[in-house]
Amino acid sequence: MSSTRASPPSKPSSWTHTIGASLEPWINLTRVSRFAGTMLVFWPYAWGLTMTARTANVPLPRFFYLLLCGFIGASLSHSAGCVWNDILDRNFDRLVERTKGRPIAAGKISVLGAVVFLWLHLGIMLWMVRDVNELAFKIALVTMFPLAGFYPLMKRITYWPQAWLGISMNAGVLMAWAFIHGSIPASAFVLFGGTWAWTIWYDTIYACQDKRDDIKAGVKSTALLFGNSVKLVLAFFASIMMSAFILAGILNNHQLPYYLLSVGGGSVYLAVQLHTVDTNSPKSCWAAFHRNGFNLGALIWAGFLADYVWAAKGSALVDLARSVTLKGI
Repeated sequence: MSSTRASPPSKPSSWTHTIGASLEPWINLTRVSRFAGTMLVFWPYAWGLTMTARTANVPLPRFFYLLLCGFIGASLSHSAGCVWNDILDRNFDRLVERTKGRPIAAGKISVLGAVVFLWLHLGIMLWMVRDVNELAFKIALVTMFPLAGFYPLMKRITYWPQAWLGISMNAGVLMAWAFIHGSIPASAFVLFGGTWAWTIWYDTIYACQDKRDDIKAGVKSTALLFGNSVKLVLAFFASIMMSAFILAGILNNHQLPYYLLSVGGGSVYLAVQLHTVDTNSPKSCWAAFHRNGFNLGALIWAGFLADYVWAAKGSALVDLARSVTLKGI
């Protein structure tokens, strides 16, 4: 005689689990869990801010406050860009293996809901820049709307969408100078050119993940344009980047720490990455892209920061010597 055992009643889902499940598509939409993108927006601002803080003798507490504001802005900017990109690219995303599960493409979030979410981000960013000077405000507006707004469309019409992205991603360099000084010197534009070349570097590597699917979907990129010569062209852009950093350092009177860490360390890092990355392996390309957002960005900033502290210490010693001399007189 067979016996049957009643199944235990299933436990109702906790409210925390329910909320977490509801929020998950929105979190995935912003890519906040993939922090490399935020860091790639943040580093150019951090480099530009540290560069201008050195020349303007910005006190360290105010410097770190502005750095924090920039990080929050970079996070919002990156998230807003991802939302807008996914709204416009939802039909393309369904054709690409890596992106077909994105919330809008998969039908987990409506286009209307995503648009409202996007404007929430934009509203917060506009509030953050409400009190900046006119030049900084204009740069913020141009970056938020035409530059970031048109980028998703570029991959439909040109093999150089990364060139447009490079202008948008690195506007923080100019924003930092405009905010502190109210003007933008030649050194800042040179640094901006170097960061633009950096974006070509890392986003071409990023685009190599999807080469096969992009051909089928009709999506254009520098990864497809450069083809089998991709590493040779990447070496060219790495050279442009480091040459610009050298010239920017000369124009801004940077000292040894900057050239050792930012220029020297950055050059070695790029050379090693160029040698080790496999542009035919999505896993290798993602790892290289991720390291640009964390390792390389931090290494270059360390040089800017060390030089800023070096200069601030030297300025303090000069002020101390001047004070002692005046007291002696």
